[in-house]
Amino acid sequence: MEKVALVTGSSSGIGYETSLALAREGYFTYATMRDLKKEAVIKKIAEEENLPLKVIELDVDNDDSVQNAVKTIIEEKQRIDVLVNNAGWGIWGTAEDVSMKEFREQFETNFFSVVRMIQKVAPVMRKQGMGNIVNISSIAGRIGFPVSTAYISSKFAIEGLSESLRYELGPFGVNVIIIEPGVIKTNFFDSMRTAKKADESDVYRDITIKVISGVKMMAEMGTPPKEVANVIIKSLKEEKSLPRYVVGNDAAMFLEAKKMKTDIEFENYLKKELYGE
Repeated sequence: MEKVALVTGSSSGIGYETSLALAREGYFTYATMRDLKKEAVIKKIAEEENLPLKVIELDVDNDDSVQNAVKTIIEEKQRIDVLVNNAGWGIWGTAEDVSMKEFREQFETNFFSVVRMIQKVAPVMRKQGMGNIVNISSIAGRIGFPVSTAYISSKFAIEGLSESLRYELGPFGVNVIIIEPGVIKTNFFDSMRTAKKADESDVYRDITIKVISGVKMMAEMGTPPKEVANVIIKSLKEEKSLPRYVVGNDAAMFLEAKKMKTDIEFENYLKKELYGE
């Protein structure tokens, strides 16, 4: 029986590589994106390699768009075996500088859209008696640091959601996997927004400049998104997948340091790593 995958945020980065990797593994893959003007590259590769991949429109922030996309897939394939919740973005700014509107926008895409996708797809998987939901979290879902507070909070929320879902959906044969990349070498950080107030305020200017500079420097040596896609494929192939997978040497290093140090020691360690204090 042909297996079917649905990937959100497939126009670039992790979503792009994961869609291609799944198709190469034989999954009929629906590579979804909000803006179909960005479909040319992935469609060209799929055509050249004769991959079972189809690009469809899906705006994860829009109820109707999600409903229509899932309906289309079910009408065409009658099943969904893998859902990869990847779509997301980030905003620079401290808790004071990110407005409530900006906080809500961050959570709308990074958290509530994942809930929206799961509420539409989980019933399909329960009826099948099988399925895998892969939630792209981040090392920022396990470790807090300054100047991307809204983004980090949304990823911490994904961790809690995913852990809870494992208990709820597990008895129905539906597995939930958390993927925790470190700094990935994509255009993610270049495309991050900056909170409006952060551009206007001098209070946190020094720490903001230091953190953004430090993270962007780390991104230059970051893990390629293809490695994240490979870990996702590995997790799906395993007879009994783990609850979470860490991707990237930097992520593994930070988590090991957090495990070995006291909270205060780890704070001091992270300050030094991020901005040399």
